[in-house]
Amino acid sequence: MPNITEKPAESEELPSDTPDLATPDPPCASPPRPAPLEEVMEIERNVSNLSIAHEIMVNRDFRFRQSCPPPDSLEGRVKEMMHKAFWDSLQAQLSLNPPDYTQAIRLLQEVKEALLSLLLPGHTRLRAQVGEALDLALIRQQAEHGALDLQRLGGFVIATMAALCAPARDGEIRRLRELSEPVPLLREILRVLGLMKMDAVNFTVQALRPHLLQQAVQYERAKFQEILDKRSDALDNTTAWLQRAVKEVSTACVPPDSGAPSPGQTPAPREEGSPCSPSAVLNQAYLHLLCWDPECPLYPETVLMDRSRLDGLQRQVDQLTVMAAVLLVTSSQCGGAVCSGPGFVDKLKEVMAALLEGSHSRSFNLQEALLGVGEQVQRLVNQGLRAQGGPAMDRDQEAVLRGQIRDIAKTDNPVRTLLASRIQSFLRTFLGSPSGQKGPMVPPAGLASVGAELTEIGAAFGRITHHNRLVFGPFYSAILKKALFPEGECDTGIDSR
Repeated sequence: MPNITEKPAESEELPSDTPDLATPDPPCASPPRPAPLEEVMEIERNVSNLSIAHEIMVNRDFRFRQSCPPPDSLEGRVKEMMHKAFWDSLQAQLSLNPPDYTQAIRLLQEVKEALLSLLLPGHTRLRAQVGEALDLALIRQQAEHGALDLQRLGGFVIATMAALCAPARDGEIRRLRELSEPVPLLREILRVLGLMKMDAVNFTVQALRPHLLQQAVQYERAKFQEILDKRSDALDNTTAWLQRAVKEVSTACVPPDSGAPSPGQTPAPREEGSPCSPSAVLNQAYLHLLCWDPECPLYPETVLMDRSRLDGLQRQVDQLTVMAAVLLVTSSQCGGAVCSGPGFVDKLKEVMAALLEGSHSRSFNLQEALLGVGEQVQRLVNQGLRAQGGPAMDRDQEAVLRGQIRDIAKTDNPVRTLLASRIQSFLRTFLGSPSGQKGPMVPPAGLASVGAELTEIGAAFGRITHHNRLVFGPFYSAILKKALFPEGECDTGIDSR
């Protein structure tokens, strides 16, 4: 677990002692010198520590887990063969006459160390009992005289583990008590002790989480600065990402008849929150992450640790856009009375979720899937019409409905395009809020049917971007200051949000 020692921030504002963001020297004409192995390893350690710290902060369900390679992988097969050879060797030693306890005593030492590591400072009596029962000097003497009782020692170890383990491990303890052979007993004791140590680490992480949150911003930023100090290109993708957002926002906020400033005239600083403000640019950049090409490898370095989460949100947004378009087309063609029938929307959403599963894959045929959706919509609509005592749709009406649903597969479909734009506007309102939400949110017109899902996505999106803004605000500020205010006449204000 990373050692976080920086002074915690007293508020959500970033501290004044932010890392120095001096522009690196321009590269020379000669080829770059290969980085020394020590430098590469140091960067990898920083990236690993940064990733772990970030996961602890943003993932409430974060848990450390034991490394377990797939059994059919090369690593898994090698590990299995080595373990089998070790335990076969131990079995052979204990089967000798007299038994050879050399390896068994080493394992008992590991068991003792594992038990002691699980004890709290207040467990003084239990610590003394473990030290007395697993006295290695006495155990060696007993082994030399043929008086070592592994079964008795195993019983003591299991009883101590039962007193220390979490309730979720009670089943493992019961299975340990059923073992009598020394080799399987020692093997399983060590395995369960490994699980207990992982439980203790995860419990400590969750207990310290509120305190770690106070220092997370400075720690993550400092670790990234260490990477930047060793690799001057560590912000290249981030710079390109922000520059693209600058162009998009600038194009959208400049009126067609506005002219360039007169020679010698200094452009007026843009107010915070205005269409072309740095905050608006950063929000636009964040929204662009929800429509990122999954095949593009140039992902912003500062958001890379959240890519899997953002990719998941992007898939949900894409699917909800299609679902909302289908529901809107159905409502406009068949009347709101049918679509507002009991359970109609929920049934249709359930059917569409099943038929659109995997729609984020490039090999997925959306048009074919929407043909199936159209057939299910037709069936549900006819059921609703009959339930209301009216006639079912005729063939022409059914063909028109299925055709309009099929056309949603086109990226330029007007209904789909309109709803996608409204979803982007809706998600924009969640940006910059620590909780991911600034109050009760009312979905735009046409999106009420998926409003609950969109609100949940927006809250998650807001939490991710809020933490990212706090950590990397000074880095974004330096980049946007050059892009928006080349003369340096205005402070971006991003690093204090």
